[in-house]
Parts: sequence; C-alpha cells; structure tokens
Amino acid sequence: GLRIGVARDTAFAFLYHANLDTLCALGAELVFFSPLADAELPAVDSLYLPGGYPELHLDALSGNTGMREALRRHHQADKPLYAECGGLLYTLESLADREGHRAPMLGLLPGRAALQSKLVSLGMQAVELPEGELRGHTFHHSRLETPLQPLAHGRRQRDGKPGEAVYRSGRLTASYLHLYFAGNPTAAAKLFLP
Repeated sequence: GLRIGVARDTAFAFLYHANLDTLCALGAELVFFSPLADAELPAVDSLYLPGGYPELHLDALSGNTGMREALRRHHQADKPLYAECGGLLYTLESLADREGHRAPMLGLLPGRAALQSKLVSLGMQAVELPEGELRGHTFHHSRLETPLQPLAHGRRQRDGKPGEAVYRSGRLTASYLHLYFAGNPTAAAKLFLP
C-alpha cells in the first residue's frame, strides 16, 4: 500500500486528526518523522507537512541540512507532497518570525513569508481543485509574498468572496488552508497518489 510520511513534532503538530484516520481508511500506511530531529526521510511514497509553528523553530529547521536536502530530493523526484499552513511556510525560500529574524527554509516554492502581530485570516472556506472540491479552515498570522500564480483560490463560506490561494509546483500542493479530508476522501487521496 501507499506509504505517507507525516511530519510530527513541536514545529508541525496542527492538523485535523480525522485526516490521518481518513488516509488510514483509504489503505495508506502512515510513517511519522520529525523535520526538527531527523536527518533523513523514512522510505515513503508521498509526504504530508501539516500546520504548526515553524516560526518558533527557525534555526533548528534551517540548520537541519540533512532533512532539507531529503525533502528537496523527494520533490525533485516528482513525488507527491501536500503542505498546509505551517507546512506551506516551510516549503518557501525563507520565513521571518515576529521579531524580524529570518531563516532559509526548503526553497521548494519561490517566495517568503513573515509573521505579523495580528491575525491575518480566519474562517471556513471551500476550494475547487482539479482533484475535486475540498473544504477546510484558515487561521494564520503570517503574510506570504510569492511570484507563483495560484492553482486555485478558496471561497469564503460566510460571504462567498475569494479566500486563500492554493499553489502547485510539480507534485507539491500547498496552501494556508487546513483541508478536511473526510469531506471528500477521493479528492484528498489524489493529493498523495504517485
């Protein structure tokens, strides 16, 4: 079956637990790894970088060159990678915390982000992807600058206005949205299938 590597440590721990249940119900084997502590990726077909607080661990994430190289190799091999919120920030070229301290990240997507003092976005959204429609929520304190054109935009539930951008580069799909896989397991599965 499909082996999905899921980032899980103090930098990446914010996700719908039901997402893991959904992936298991679809027959996937989940293998947990730590971008903070592990120097290498486990042997997996695809990756899930969930939300969290990478801005609190900038130097540790930046300094783990083994893991950064392993994640770049995974992406260069055209293997699926799904990144949400904190995971999205980790895939950028650099990230700055609230104090303005900036550190290099993975560089899988062009652009940079910086933490803001106030909440930037909050609420429920739906997004139509090539894989199907998925719903989720957004909650973040950072602003992102990227030259990359979005694949799609979320739609805010409360007023129908455009919401968060979803970016795609090769098999990497990344967004501020925390998508709820159980709402459309078929669409979610396609994000991880080789």
